[in-house]
Amino acid sequence: MLVKRYFALLAVLALTSAPAFAQKKPAPKPSAKKPAAAAGVLKGKAIYTQYCLTCHQADGLGVEGMNPPLAKTDYVLGDKTRLITVLLNGLKGEEINGEDYHGVMPSQAYLTDQQLADVLTYVRNSFGNKATAVTPAEVKAVRAAKK
Repeated sequence: MLVKRYFALLAVLALTSAPAFAQKKPAPKPSAKKPAAAAGVLKGKAIYTQYCLTCHQADGLGVEGMNPPLAKTDYVLGDKTRLITVLLNGLKGEEINGEDYHGVMPSQAYLTDQQLADVLTYVRNSFGNKATAVTPAEVKAVRAAKK
């Protein structure tokens, strides 16, 4: 008797749950394409590792008194034109967020507009930062105004 009830219960469960399975939609497949901004951030990280990491460190906190942090600073999160100009012209002995830094940042003008946009987008969205992307067109405009 107990076995008959068990099988009857299983039959009822199977019949009542079948439509639920039929109505489930398959999970969306992950897109093979990455958004352009994400690709730029990945490229920017590689550029940062090659050209910036030594002075600004892996955590973006810089070296006290020498090289400024990139984490949550006005220079990084503020005006893009000023930030682009720093990379194009370099920087020496600057006060950033109330702290004096005496290191010398050389010009990075040898990098392409795309490379500068990628590394700046990476920096503006890493180390706890959250800011809009920098475009190659913005870098190009600042570079042209510099001439």
